[in-house]
Amino acid sequence: MILKNLNINNTPTLFLDRDGVINKRIIDDYVKKWEDFEFLPGVLDAFKIFAKNFDRIIIVSNQQGIGKKLMTENDVNIIHQKMIDKIIENGGRIDKVYFCPTLAKENNIYRKPNIGMALKAARDFPDIDFNNSIMVGDAKTDMEFGRNLNMINVFLSDDDVLTNDVKHLFDYHFKNLYEFSLTFLKK
Repeated sequence: MILKNLNINNTPTLFLDRDGVINKRIIDDYVKKWEDFEFLPGVLDAFKIFAKNFDRIIIVSNQQGIGKKLMTENDVNIIHQKMIDKIIENGGRIDKVYFCPTLAKENNIYRKPNIGMALKAARDFPDIDFNNSIMVGDAKTDMEFGRNLNMINVFLSDDDVLTNDVKHLFDYHFKNLYEFSLTFLKK
């Protein structure tokens, strides 16, 4: 599937969720330390492709395990630094990671689907154009976040039968991040 609506030559910003997109999601738990972090198949290769096609690659992740006192912000920062190091070691790149540590019930402006993390990114990278950016995620909140900013939404799910509560929120569907990355080899 080629991304027809997007002028790739404008080198848009790529926004990515973390758990379930880059690393294996731990059902009913959290990645609390590096030893819990497991890259999904093909992700490191995908980042090599993204590094050649995007000016900015930004992670936006809700991390309410911090708010639940299951881990600290420092624990998450260590995980993110090791993730970035491994991606760089394999020829990819991440320009910045933003995360929200608060509980979902707090409805913090920085917690997806709210747009606070994107606004922080726009302050750090003033040339970001949300209308020419892509949001990749595996949850309804990721797609709502992208819609709230008028981004192109890419939904990752290996389930071909998608529920109606998410279908209207995304522009493209791929089984995984690597499959999505291959579209940039076909341009």
